[in-house]
Amino acid sequence: MNLLQARAVIEALIFAAPEPIGVPQLCELTGLTRHTVQQILADLSEDYQKGHRGLQMIEVAKGYQICTHPYCAPYVEKLQKNPRSTGLSQAAMETLAIIAYKQPITRAEIEVLRGVRVDSALNTLLEKDLIREAGRKDTPGRPILYGTTRAFLKYFGLKELSDLPGIDKWLQEEILRERDSDAGAGDSVADDTDVVDDADEHA
Repeated sequence: MNLLQARAVIEALIFAAPEPIGVPQLCELTGLTRHTVQQILADLSEDYQKGHRGLQMIEVAKGYQICTHPYCAPYVEKLQKNPRSTGLSQAAMETLAIIAYKQPITRAEIEVLRGVRVDSALNTLLEKDLIREAGRKDTPGRPILYGTTRAFLKYFGLKELSDLPGIDKWLQEEILRERDSDAGAGDSVADDTDVVDDADEHA
């Protein structure tokens, strides 16, 4: 295929892929060289930026994805019956933040930082594939270490962990969002029970 066809094929693959798709997979699917694929990706990204479109192509979680532009979010949300929600309680969000910034970290170390038990929060985060077991610490009892996943990067629109914002800013923004969308969840300093919305429970 010629360059124009290759460009169209790569755009279609990124659009159709259910997850961010990386350069190696694009090379495998198209038979094109890495250099050619990277050049096409750069051209496509530039075109999306210049075109003032409602869609954009972003690099996230070591892959590429086509999604709606942020300025369209208020209108897209009107289309949905339920606006975007992380479906995480404040307790789970705080636990996730600690893991993201302190990984690899054990359950006991998380509980020292939070001051409460985090079993429920960890189970929720594991079920949602936002965290993973990242080995065991070389200490008595060899406790499990936890770290974030590729799904975590995708969920928060991050290219890599170094793109994480300052922890205070991130926690404040996410907790405020959760309080707006998950009002009445019932979390408190002494209660680490996670509450998810009905949509997530039946997903």
